[in-house]
Amino acid sequence: MVGVLRLVDVYSGYGKMEVLHGVSFELGKGEIAAVLGPNGAGKTTMLNTIFGLATLHRGEVSFNGVKLNGRKPSEIVKLGVSYAPQLDNVFPNLTVEENLVVGAFIRGKDPGIRSDIEDILDLFPEIKRRRNQKAKTLSGGERQMLAVARALMTRPSVLLLDEPTSGLSPKAGATLMNKIKEIQQTRGVAILLVEQNVARALEIADRAAVLVGGKIVREGSADEFKSIPIERLFFGK
Repeated sequence: MVGVLRLVDVYSGYGKMEVLHGVSFELGKGEIAAVLGPNGAGKTTMLNTIFGLATLHRGEVSFNGVKLNGRKPSEIVKLGVSYAPQLDNVFPNLTVEENLVVGAFIRGKDPGIRSDIEDILDLFPEIKRRRNQKAKTLSGGERQMLAVARALMTRPSVLLLDEPTSGLSPKAGATLMNKIKEIQQTRGVAILLVEQNVARALEIADRAAVLVGGKIVREGSADEFKSIPIERLFFGK
């Protein structure tokens, strides 16, 4: 596996508080890797560390061989990493289309922005028909689709997704997961997926890692994890 995104012996957190304790992990080119674990395990902190939103105390984060340590999120986006966080991931008072325009801010006056908007709206017909509505009028599932769509507007090589199906109905969650798989298959985007619904994540992931207490305790293919009960997967029971 060629590691596009690498974490090596990472200790990080917020200020002086340490949440991750020696995490090492690689995301391969064009793959989906799921990060699983109980609440409070440090999954979101792992994404925040990659994206420059958490304090990196020790270790190294790199993307295509370029160190991300100390870089601002805007710099990391320009390198090719995009992030759709779990909360506050759209601008509620902007329309769907305006959200996508804002998502492409780092591209300046790139003439390809307009065609990318149409292309991404074709990928998400559920929000295409609402392109002129404000994001706050969307359903939960539609809003999460918009968050992912907005993240794609930077033309990333790597997409970080934090709990994209949180709070969604089973049907809406399944639809969004299918879209995420389609993004990987048709656009070649590598995806690091944090997801609380283990079964749903393992259905679309190639590999998975289990994070417990700020440490990765298990890694393997998604298929080999499917038959393991959650209690044993997370807690060794």
